[in-house]
Amino acid sequence: MKRYVIERDIPGVGNLNSAQLKDLAATSNTALAALSGKVQWVHSYVADDKTFCIYLADSEALVREHSRLAGFPVTKITEARTVIDPMTAFS
Repeated sequence: MKRYVIERDIPGVGNLNSAQLKDLAATSNTALAALSGKVQWVHSYVADDKTFCIYLADSEALVREHSRLAGFPVTKITEARTVIDPMTAFS
């Protein structure tokens, strides 16, 4: 599977409370289940008016289908070619 970073413009998302974030996660999980394992949500970073979500999928089209099913906006999808971290300097 390829790794994707999905940027979503969602005004005020950074001010949502834990119950509201729980509802968003449940909505995402329902859409993921409908796609029968073809898309995996790794995690999301929540900022003031944006989220940056990390997904695994075979194609960008599947990521877009998840967003459509969940009713989430998509501002930009970028395929991440590789992942590096501090330990990369020692490998």
